[in-house]
Amino acid sequence: MTTTPNPMKPNLAQTTGPDVQVVETDAAVERRSKEAYFTASQGQLIWARFKKQRAAMIAACVLLFLVLSGIFAPFLSPYNPTIAGKNDEYTNGAPQIPQFCDVNGCSLRPFVHAVERERSMATNFRWVTTINEEERHYVYFFVEGWEYKLFGFIPMDTHLFGTQEGFVHVFGTDDAGKDIFSRTFHAIWTSLQVGTIGVLIAFVLALVIGGVSGYYGGWIDSVLQMITDAVRTVPAIPLFMAVAAFMPPELSAEERFFYISLILGLIGWPTLARRVRTHLLTERNQEYVLAAQLCGASSGHVIRRHLLPSFTSYIIVDLVISFPYMVLSETALSFIGLGLKDPVNSLGVMLQNVTSADVLLNYQWYFIPVIFFIALVMAFVFVGDGLRDAADPYSDNNK
Repeated sequence: MTTTPNPMKPNLAQTTGPDVQVVETDAAVERRSKEAYFTASQGQLIWARFKKQRAAMIAACVLLFLVLSGIFAPFLSPYNPTIAGKNDEYTNGAPQIPQFCDVNGCSLRPFVHAVERERSMATNFRWVTTINEEERHYVYFFVEGWEYKLFGFIPMDTHLFGTQEGFVHVFGTDDAGKDIFSRTFHAIWTSLQVGTIGVLIAFVLALVIGGVSGYYGGWIDSVLQMITDAVRTVPAIPLFMAVAAFMPPELSAEERFFYISLILGLIGWPTLARRVRTHLLTERNQEYVLAAQLCGASSGHVIRRHLLPSFTSYIIVDLVISFPYMVLSETALSFIGLGLKDPVNSLGVMLQNVTSADVLLNYQWYFIPVIFFIALVMAFVFVGDGLRDAADPYSDNNK
């Protein structure tokens, strides 16, 4: 039995061609993208909107580089950043940039020239550095050097680069002969640690105090808000001056580090607590909260499993935005002498060395850590702004 094709109904097998295949492929892609959009989680939607912001993505790459460089600071550092790794023969030394060519020819391996120093009466007995272009110090990679513990527990002595003879100071040295390159990456990691501990302490206090205040309301809310307002009105600098006055001078660097982080966390929670309280005041009467209460859920369960997850993205954004302020606080306190001190390497401690006119006129390489500090803070700010826009479901309509 033969069938006669209906002229009014086209046969897809006969009309299938390049144009039809393209249309079907585009339609399938569009359909799949719509399905992925409506089935995506909140985190996937935030990431999709975040990737569209070029400035935020560049800042995220810079921030990732700085964080990794801080984590692997001992591996990246050719010399011990403390006084144990100083170069007595090259104090206040200018940066030594590895090169491949000089007047004697070129080399496949980078090298730096040897330096000779002497004091001159013409410069008021300052050190005068003379470059010896006849002597090369070749730079090798993955060399053995001073021992350290990677991640705090893996003993190692391998470093990214170094020389078999002499020294190579990419960022120069300070007045004690310590390598500024090594100190910079260790300072980034110390400042990030202080900021992380401070943010975590403030985060826990904000969630507990703001959650209880917003969920229960009434006299509990009034009392907690009075405490919040009292903490917000305490000026930070006089507080740290008082703490520094009562802090025993014999405290170790680790103990001072802990106290600074603790104080930063104790004074940094009111802003987030206010936001948590405001959100819970508007959400506590929603139907899903009432349903959980009718099912016998406790107040802690309702807050932890229903109310707080409803604005998790905003909490994450607030945490990221809080990081630069914690880092700035630590840097400012160490800069004025109320925070961390030597032998701890932090950005604030290193910035103390750039305040004198002598450094401004003669030792400009002291400002290299300032560039990393600005990059770190700006990266946090741009990433935080990008996450805030990505977490806002109406941000696409405003652009």
